[in-house]
Amino acid sequence: MAADHEIILHHYDTSPFSEKVRIMLGIKGLAWRSVIQPTIMPKPHLTPLTGGYRRAPVMQIGADIFCDSQVILAELERRTDGPAAGHGPAFAVNLWADRLFFGATVPIIFGEIGDTVPKAFIEDREKLSGRPFDVKAMRAAAQMMRGQWRAQAAWIERALEASGEFLGGAAPNVADIAAYMNVWWLSGATPAVAAELLSGLDRVKAWRERMAAIGHGGREEMDPEAALEIARAAEPELSLAHDEGDPLSLAPGAAVTVMADDYARDPISGVLVASNHERLTLAREEPGLGRLHVHFPRAGYVVIPAAGG
Repeated sequence: MAADHEIILHHYDTSPFSEKVRIMLGIKGLAWRSVIQPTIMPKPHLTPLTGGYRRAPVMQIGADIFCDSQVILAELERRTDGPAAGHGPAFAVNLWADRLFFGATVPIIFGEIGDTVPKAFIEDREKLSGRPFDVKAMRAAAQMMRGQWRAQAAWIERALEASGEFLGGAAPNVADIAAYMNVWWLSGATPAVAAELLSGLDRVKAWRERMAAIGHGGREEMDPEAALEIARAAEPELSLAHDEGDPLSLAPGAAVTVMADDYARDPISGVLVASNHERLTLAREEPGLGRLHVHFPRAGYVVIPAAGG
C-alpha cells in the first residue's frame, strides 16, 4: 500500500477511545501504522494536522485527518468490504457509551487511582475540560457511580442473553466496540473494582474475553515525523456529498469553526468542504504541510459560521 493510503493512527496505548479504533482494525483485519502521541499537551506532531484538536485518537490517511473515534469508525466501515460492522443503531449505542457509560467510568477509576496521577496530567485535564480535576469529589461520587456503572453493564448482559455471542449476533459491530471500551478501561485500570461490578454478569465477562481475543489487526510503529512527511507530500482525496438541506444553511466554501459540544472545546477553523448528516469536513492550509482536510462527526460537534460569512 502506498504511504499516502496507509492507515495511520495517532494514539497512546492506555487511551480508552483509541481502543475502540484498535478493535475495529482487528475486526476488519487491517494493517495500520501506529504513531504514539503524548498523553498531555503539548502535542507538536498532532495539532499541526488537526488545527488544534488534541484528543486521542486521530486517524490520518495521507492528507485526510479524522478527529474523534465516531468518525474514524464510520470511515473505516466506509472504506472496507466484508460484513458490516457499523449502522445507525450501533452508532447510537456508541454515543451512549461515549457519554453516559464513560461518565460513570471516569469517577470510579480516578476515585481509586487519583492519588497516583501526576500533577502534570491533572493540570492538562483541567485545561481540557475547563473544570477542576477534583479527586476528592470523584472519590465521593464513585460509590454512587458504581451503581450506575453496574446497571449499565447489566444492559449489556441482557442484550447478550437475547443476541448471542455479540450485541449484534454472531459477529461484533460498533455497538460491541463502544460498550467494550468502558469494560476494557475499568478492567485494566482497576481490576478488583471491575471484578466486583461484573460479579454475576457472566455473559459480559465471557463477551469481554471474546472482544479482547479479536486483537488489533496488523500494527507497525511509525515515527511522528514520518507521519507529518506523508501529510506534506499528499493531497486530500476524500470526496463527500454535501447536504443541500442542511438545517444551518451551511454551504461549501464558507469560513467556519468546529468544536466538540462536551469538553475539549478547542475551536478548529477552516473552510467548509462539505457537511451532511454524518460528518463535517474542513479544508485547512497548514504552514509546512499544505492543504489538509479535517473530518469531524456531525453528532456531538457544533459548527459556527464566521461572522459575516
